[in-house]
Order: sequence, then structure tokens, then C-alpha cells
Amino acid sequence: MENRKFTDADQDLLVDIMLHRRDVRGNNFLADEVPDEVVSQILRAATLAPSVGYSQPWEFVMVRDPAIRRQVVADFEVENQKAEARFSGDRRNLYTRLKLEGILEAPVNIAVFYKPSAGPVLGQTSMAEVGEYSVVCAIQNMWLMARALNVGMGWVSILNPDTVKQLLNAPPENKLVGYLCLGYVRQFFDTPELERLAWDRRKPLETVVHVDRYE
Repeated sequence: MENRKFTDADQDLLVDIMLHRRDVRGNNFLADEVPDEVVSQILRAATLAPSVGYSQPWEFVMVRDPAIRRQVVADFEVENQKAEARFSGDRRNLYTRLKLEGILEAPVNIAVFYKPSAGPVLGQTSMAEVGEYSVVCAIQNMWLMARALNVGMGWVSILNPDTVKQLLNAPPENKLVGYLCLGYVRQFFDTPELERLAWDRRKPLETVVHVDRYE
């Protein structure tokens, strides 16, 4: 529809979806299969994201093979030990109790890659990284669509991207941007899990907005 307008109710619904989006961990996923048509809706939402120069530089790998997933988990465990060592005291004690992935528990894993263009891309000549930012926009679309479909999604970032690339036989030029776990959940919490566990709190808007320049 040309020049589509949205209502106050539409805007409120979008805000509600954003407010209730959650990063889901393995201790909250159900084993129930996610229908292919639901996964397709989530992937299609990814392809509707904005991208620099309309380059659409994303590619997706559905990871269903349990053997591959177990190797991804093995890599997570190695990287997680390194990450844990960076914290100390109460922070480290809390870190050790966190469940930070759902690779085996979630019925669907999706690896999201940035595929660079062979030639110059409109809008990307001064800031090369905006191609990867475009892929992040695609992942955000997936997260919001998943939540709208009452499907949980978790982003596993404690991985060695080179190891995952090798496991998935990704082209050398492709860059892993996100490794995602999707599935139905036992519950969606009212607040983010890390906020509930007192890891951190949401920053007030006024603390992150500056006018004209930083003071």
C-alpha cells in the first residue's frame, strides 16, 4: 500500500513487542519443534531489514545436525572459561551460575553471516563496518518477529567465530555475526534475565542522550 499510515494501536503494539523481547537461554527452551513455516517467517523478517546500499549482505545456515551442535557447544565451553576468568569476586560467582546458551536445548540453531560484496557498495566506502551493521539489523528483525510469533531467541556470542566457520564450511570471506538459538519457551519473563539476576539495570534514557555534542 502506497504511503501506508499506522495507527496509535499499531505503534503501541510495536513498543510492546520490543519491551517483551528477551534473550532466551537453554534452561528455558522447550523441546517442541518450531514449524518450518514459522522459521521461514522469521528468516523473511531478516531480509526486510535495512542494508547499506541495498546490499543485503546476509547469509544464513540452519544448524540441525546434533553432531555439529555438540562441536559448537564444545567451542562455547572453551571460550566461556576464558570469559569467566575476566571477572572476579561476586561478579565471577554470579557468572558461573548463568546459563548463557541453548545450543543443544533449542530445536533450531541459525548461524548468520556477513557476506562482503565483490565490488564497492553505495554508502560503505567510508565506513566498511556498516555492512556488518546491516546484518545486525537483520538479526534484530528476526528477534522481534520471533517474539511476535511467541518464539524465543537467544544470541550466543561466546564462540570463536573461526571455529564456527570451519564447522559450517563457511566461505573464507564470510564473517560470522551471530549464532542464534530459536524455540518455544517455558515462559517469557517480564524483565530481562540479567536484570532479574542483578547483573545490571537498564540505563535511563537521559543518561545516554547528548545534544549537539558530548560535553
